[in-house]
Amino acid sequence: MIPRYSRPEMVAIWEPATKFRIWYEIEAHACDAQAALGVIPKANAEAVWKAGDVEFDVARIDEIEAVTKHDVIAFLTHLAEHIGSEDARFVHQGMTSSDVLDTTLNVQLVRAADILLADMDRVLAALKTRALEHKDTIRIGRSHGIHAEPTTMGLTFARFYAEMKRGKARLQYARAEIGTGAISGAVGTFANIDPAVEAHVCEKMGLRPEPISTQVIPRDRHAMFFATLGVIASSIENIATEIRHMQRTEVLEAEEFFSKGQKGSSAMPHKRNPVLTENLTGLARLVRMAVIPAMENVALWHERDISHSSVERGIAPDATITLDFALNRLAGVIEKLVVYPENMLKNMNKFRGLVMSQRVLLALTQAGVSREDAYRLVQRNAMKVWEEGRDFKEELLADPEVTAALAPAEIEEKFDLGYHTKHVDTIFARVFGD
Repeated sequence: MIPRYSRPEMVAIWEPATKFRIWYEIEAHACDAQAALGVIPKANAEAVWKAGDVEFDVARIDEIEAVTKHDVIAFLTHLAEHIGSEDARFVHQGMTSSDVLDTTLNVQLVRAADILLADMDRVLAALKTRALEHKDTIRIGRSHGIHAEPTTMGLTFARFYAEMKRGKARLQYARAEIGTGAISGAVGTFANIDPAVEAHVCEKMGLRPEPISTQVIPRDRHAMFFATLGVIASSIENIATEIRHMQRTEVLEAEEFFSKGQKGSSAMPHKRNPVLTENLTGLARLVRMAVIPAMENVALWHERDISHSSVERGIAPDATITLDFALNRLAGVIEKLVVYPENMLKNMNKFRGLVMSQRVLLALTQAGVSREDAYRLVQRNAMKVWEEGRDFKEELLADPEVTAALAPAEIEEKFDLGYHTKHVDTIFARVFGD
């Protein structure tokens, strides 16, 4: 991923030096296990660990790979340059390249998941803070982009909190699912390596042994992982889209923080654009790009082919780096979001009580009017508000068919905003607990 949308901690997981360090640790732990089983001399295993005191030369490994055309062999050749050919002859005993590659990839994905989970905690904390702050801040709810009924800004934040909390639970599950390793040999039969080696390596690397592997760890695990990242990205876009709508000039119920010295447009000095949330919408698309290729990687020929390899070299760093950046950008947007309660009330009252139509409809049916006739009466008066700018309550009070069923005081009561917020505490208790 380009530096503009990257954070150092996540980028470091995918650096070549990090990858080679993990390769080395896998090989060294495997040698320990082999020595414990008596397969190789203990002195040889100890010699491998001594090589870890130096930094591996990435350029040198690349130079060797240019000749061998094989990345793992290039690394093993470079490792032998550090520890000597005699001590290196037992390295990689009974293993195949995918034992190293797949176990490493899953170590990296687990580490990436840990960062992403911490990112989600920041987003959740920001959403909860703003939800509590605006629990009773009235705004109009919309369906199809059209005014529906009153809600609160707190409920808007709360539903996003609940969505992100589900996303975190999914990521925790995906982390557990991806957290397996395989040191099982050429086709996964352990013919040339004892299963105890796999168990030892996985324990040391913070993984679980894959119950059954071929030459590779099954790719349905990876499909699940990247699909989860895609869902989280879609939740980011969901929040970003709501903020973008609220920042529209004719709405202006909230807007991204506009810092001192910030410029909105090279041509129009008045502009304050929702650039961060628009950017988040784009970043979400990039993360979701990884989902279909990850699913297509599940179907491999027989015990293994390498059609998945080039895909994962791209999507693993790109998707995790991008999502890490996006989650942190989202948290910042929420933390600094400027909310305008006065504009929320102004927007809700723009159509002069129209949003109370359902209350009147239900009251008429309770008063003995058929639902069909009640709907006709309410809609007849509502259309005057839409088309002529009338006041909804006044039209109802002037309609003899309506007042034949409802007393003026009963009609007045149907315009009480508090009616729509009476269960906010119940919803908050469901979302946040007592």
